[in-house]
Amino acid sequence: MAGRLFIAFSLIFALLAGGCNGFSKIQKSTDLNLKFTKAKEYYASGDYVKAQMLFDELYAVMRNTNNGEDVLFYLAYSNYKLGDYILAGYQFRVFYRSYPLSARAEECLYMSAYCHYLISPSYSLDQYDTYLAIDQFQYFVQMFPNSERVKECNKLIDALHEKLQKKQFEIAKMYLNISQYKAAITSFEILLHDYPDSKYREESMFLLIKAKYYLAVNSIEEKKEQRIKEALTQYNSFAAQFPESEFSGDAKTFYDKIIKLQNDFNEDKKSR
Repeated sequence: MAGRLFIAFSLIFALLAGGCNGFSKIQKSTDLNLKFTKAKEYYASGDYVKAQMLFDELYAVMRNTNNGEDVLFYLAYSNYKLGDYILAGYQFRVFYRSYPLSARAEECLYMSAYCHYLISPSYSLDQYDTYLAIDQFQYFVQMFPNSERVKECNKLIDALHEKLQKKQFEIAKMYLNISQYKAAITSFEILLHDYPDSKYREESMFLLIKAKYYLAVNSIEEKKEQRIKEALTQYNSFAAQFPESEFSGDAKTFYDKIIKLQNDFNEDKKSR
């Protein structure tokens, strides 16, 4: 058994060594056409590491030749297949700018945006790539309004906006939880203004009642009356938009508290 294993491992090592040796010879070759042909063969067989290495070498010397378009196209896709979406996205973008009349220009502009979509992080992190992906998808739709990819672009844009909504919603809730009521109100209102059809609208409208109530409670006397009115207005707006909301019971509890706060304020005002 040990002898058979030794023979098997020896054969695998020999094959690997032979393959690496063959690849090394291709790398060292000065025959650019041979390298280009082999690079495409590696790509077709799914060996994207070797394909990427060869296309990367070739791009430096063939970018201004007749094969430059093919080299850059395969180089971008090799990096994409290897999961290097940042570099791939950049190269797809360079392709579009370098060959705007190419039959592949539309595909590469889309792929540039799609790479940024893939590296868009969790909603809790910085959303630079999310905004960049949205901008690039919108640019694609502008440049190719009749493309079959427009529908997919709009779908992905919606998914990216959903992430931005969630981030804004969670930020607003965080401010509310740490008793930063003015910041919470501002954050909820930004969300409702920017995304009037957001799935977070109903809960945000309810939480605004809560935030405005506590802001009124903690206000100085000069601002209390106005902030009580704002809390009541918020409740009325919520009740009108969502008469059968899952938050209706809690909203009514806050309404009663607001009315009591208002009555107490008016009584105190009379006694002064």
